[in-house]
Amino acid sequence: MNQTIQKLFDRKSVRAYSDEIITPEEKEWILKSALQAPTAGNMALYSIIDIQDQSLKDQLAITCDHQPFISQAPMVLLFLADYQKWYDIYTHYDKDIQPLEESDLILALEDCMIAAQNAVVAAWSLGIGSCYIGDILENFEIHQKLFDLPKYAIPATLLVLGKPTLQQQNRPKPQRFDLADMVSVNTYHHKTMDETKQMFIKQTGKNEDELKNYIQAFAKRKFHAPYRKEMNRSVKKMIKSWK
Repeated sequence: MNQTIQKLFDRKSVRAYSDEIITPEEKEWILKSALQAPTAGNMALYSIIDIQDQSLKDQLAITCDHQPFISQAPMVLLFLADYQKWYDIYTHYDKDIQPLEESDLILALEDCMIAAQNAVVAAWSLGIGSCYIGDILENFEIHQKLFDLPKYAIPATLLVLGKPTLQQQNRPKPQRFDLADMVSVNTYHHKTMDETKQMFIKQTGKNEDELKNYIQAFAKRKFHAPYRKEMNRSVKKMIKSWK
């Protein structure tokens, strides 16, 4: 295992930050690394908003499902699936360009998340932790207005970064699923329920009786939670706005 792979295995989400600052040079390397990510046709169908205004961080801590650590992060980056620049230049030179479709949105989302992960890996290599905030998908209308977003720029993810506290450094990384449970050859393997149970038993370390309670609690926290209802509503608005 080389150093790059070791970093990928070691990286974990960081939600508490020390007082140590992120230097301007470190921030620049993180952002430059994001721009080196693979991208469809070298189009870079994304843009990044470096959120420095504390009042904006404070608002995001509320609109992203009430998570105070967002406002405490030294560095907050909003990654946008952004086709606007290409649509503008297309329509400037080609009057036959039609409105964008859902496939264009998905392609931009792919570009955007790849760039975000490049930033995550670069940050970790510098001793800077990060956490993805999927809740940026909530409250689309608020975020659209807050960041003055045009039609073809949609929030894909929010990334908060900072140097981890000692507790965060020592916190064990959650166990991932086994390779054999995640990779199939040539076609999709739809697991039997017994195979699925065993997959989760290995990942959680729980027995079958404990697994039932764990999954029910997890569903209550994630699937039946109010934030999911809001996220679904908001994403429908995003897609409608794009079209």
